[in-house]
Amino acid sequence: MNNDLPQTKELVDSLKSQVQTSSAEVMIAPTFTNLWHAFEELRQSSIEVIAQNMHFASNGAYTGEVSASMLNSVGIRTVILGHSERRAYFNETDELLAKKVDAGLANDMRIIFCFGEELADRKSGNEEAVVEGQIKNALFHLEASAFKNIVLAYEPVWAIGTGETASPEQAQDMHKFIRQTLSDKYGNDVADSVSILYGGSVKPNNAKEIFSKPDVDGGLIGGAALNAEDFFAIVNAF
Repeated sequence: MNNDLPQTKELVDSLKSQVQTSSAEVMIAPTFTNLWHAFEELRQSSIEVIAQNMHFASNGAYTGEVSASMLNSVGIRTVILGHSERRAYFNETDELLAKKVDAGLANDMRIIFCFGEELADRKSGNEEAVVEGQIKNALFHLEASAFKNIVLAYEPVWAIGTGETASPEQAQDMHKFIRQTLSDKYGNDVADSVSILYGGSVKPNNAKEIFSKPDVDGGLIGGAALNAEDFFAIVNAF
């Protein structure tokens, strides 16, 4: 929940002027009120504008919510689901997220599906079980073909704003485990083709080392994305 319309305009203008230097796939997720402006400004750009969230219903008595078809109507084709803040502050469960995933796929949207363990899980050595459960509960009802429209995003919640830091090796270990979990269910072809992003306080000074790991396919960038220079330093590191 950052940036009003003037701030969004300024940031989008800065991003648009720099993106030509990168061959990476770049996406930004403004607030709902700024989606249309960002989409219009970046229509001719290689930067894709995506949504931070959506509801599972197509319409109805869900005041304050936004549906997949509404997002489609303003040009949005990708949505983030299951972000750690949605899980923590808005009590989004795996079961609810499974319904959101189904709704997104039914509307031909690409899903960036987030998951990750809390600090207590990491300290108790339970991190793999937690991550495996989040993936299985929300995604493993899907057919293998659905994964061509799904990107996974691992967020170690304990490494976001806590003073704790995940090492590139810890990121790689978990990403490797995630890929193996997919392979066990859907086979190597699906597991190898799914992009797995890392979202744990990626910054310009650690991005290159994190992205160099074989199972880290990109980043889900938070605070650093509010500064165009920092964001494109991360993009260029990839």
